Amino acid sequence: MSLQSSSVRCHIVTGKGGTGKTTVAAALALALAADGRHVLLIETEGRQGIAQIFDTPPLPYEERRVAVTRGGGEVKALAIDVEAAFLEYLDMFYNLKRAGRALRKMGAVDFATAIAPGLRDVLLTGKIKEAVSRRREGRHVYDAVVVDAPPTGRITRFLNVTGEVAGLARSGPIKTQSDGVMAVLRSPQTAVHLVTLLEDMPVQETADAIRDLTAAGLPVGSVVVNMAAEPLLPAASLTRTSEGRLTGADLAPALAAAALPGGPDVVAGLAAEAVEHAQRWVAQDALRGEVEAFGRPTVELPLSVGPIDVGCLFELAGRLEGHLSTEAAA
Repeated sequence: MSLQSSSVRCHIVTGKGGTGKTTVAAALALALAADGRHVLLIETEGRQGIAQIFDTPPLPYEERRVAVTRGGGEVKALAIDVEAAFLEYLDMFYNLKRAGRALRKMGAVDFATAIAPGLRDVLLTGKIKEAVSRRREGRHVYDAVVVDAPPTGRITRFLNVTGEVAGLARSGPIKTQSDGVMAVLRSPQTAVHLVTLLEDMPVQETADAIRDLTAAGLPVGSVVVNMAAEPLLPAASLTRTSEGRLTGADLAPALAAAALPGGPDVVAGLAAEAVEHAQRWVAQDALRGEVEAFGRPTVELPLSVGPIDVGCLFELAGRLEGHLSTEAAA
């Protein structure tokens, strides 16, 4: 399942901490919103990472527009607040909105989610399911929902709310809601995309997550290789350089021809940096084979030299749009 299957409307984005999954989720939302589409970007971890990346005030438990895209498309964002979701749940299923407010003052909401941790994930995924399913005048309110989800280490447990709720309730509204959530999360409407770097630990965590998600019957989407560096040396010389067969003497004639100053120490330092770069590139390139072995559609996003801002997000979105178009045509 690719980033752009015609049936996918719920895009779950996960990745090991430090891989840039929030950045990828935001860029994917922009890509999906192009040409007049309406997309909701949901944050589940309470870090306000989406607000920071779009340079907006902290998001409340309310859907707010954070970007406008080509053709009048828009991205709205929502930071799910567990306490507010709990009150919403009480009102929806038990008509206990006022009682819920009293419970909040007593600290009962924190108590409930502490003694039943699975309830937290039921509430979060329940809100995601509601946004994906919401209709107005017979049409879906959002063309797509993108979720900045928990990291790969706990993504399967987060999404597999049926297992979580088994210890909470065997029947009743909680069980009914979890069943409804799983009907969406295990359907062709959903794809779980995994963000990785070309480093050993992120690639291994990605492999583990794909295995666990597949075992749980959750649909795996694309693998996004983030922060992929371009080689700074000609391809023909990368292997030789990575083996340490580049010396200062090799560089001295080129520096002299370019009329650049370069004493022995400078030339030796440049050679050492070139060897280090080549070794890092060759190691990363070897990991591409492991990523390809996952058998999932894959897209690479470049390493940004500056800070991530909205302009950078739109550049990354352009890359993802190209991948979306390629996959749709395949």
